[in-house]
Amino acid sequence: MKTILFFGDSITDTSRSRENDSNFGMGYPTLVKGELTFDYPNQYILYNRGISGNRVVDLYARIKQDAINLKPDVMSILIGVNDVWHEFSRQNGVDADKYFKVYSMLIEEIKEALPDVKIMILEPFVLEGVNTEDTETCPNKWKLFSTEVKKRAVKSKEIAEKYNLPFISLQDKFDEVAKLAPNNYWLYDGVHPTTAGHELIKREWMKVFNKL
Repeated sequence: MKTILFFGDSITDTSRSRENDSNFGMGYPTLVKGELTFDYPNQYILYNRGISGNRVVDLYARIKQDAINLKPDVMSILIGVNDVWHEFSRQNGVDADKYFKVYSMLIEEIKEALPDVKIMILEPFVLEGVNTEDTETCPNKWKLFSTEVKKRAVKSKEIAEKYNLPFISLQDKFDEVAKLAPNNYWLYDGVHPTTAGHELIKREWMKVFNKL
């Protein structure tokens, strides 16, 4: 059996259980798990190790327990929006250069411990919404938020290129579907996906996974 690991923040977490690995939450990891376990019975073990609020430095702090110790054959990583958001909410963000530096350390240590693991890098994304739009206290919030998330998106692609890893672009996909329905149809607050948004991520995830 092959082991698959989902690693990231609240977009991956989606209220998963911390005590029961079969309770996968309500997001794209559950949608992927449903398709894979239905199509390929008893061929995959899947783990969700998303934690709400995580930045790249938080992923790095827990790679031993929540990644290396699970010995995945395949893992995907989605991180970056909190590295921006935490600067707005608590002045504790991670700038783009440090994001790249810590992300590099993360990949290198995982690959050193698990040289055969296949790692997929997911692009962080954002749309204008209730948590990202301009406010009285931050009249340029949307411009700053979107600019900074795009910087992390560029750095995530550079990570994929640096280590020759598959890259899953998502910002362009959300920009495209936002032409079909309002932003909150896909990301209910500008950051967190709705069911339709998670389905988008799942479809892009599966396209890349099926090429591995």
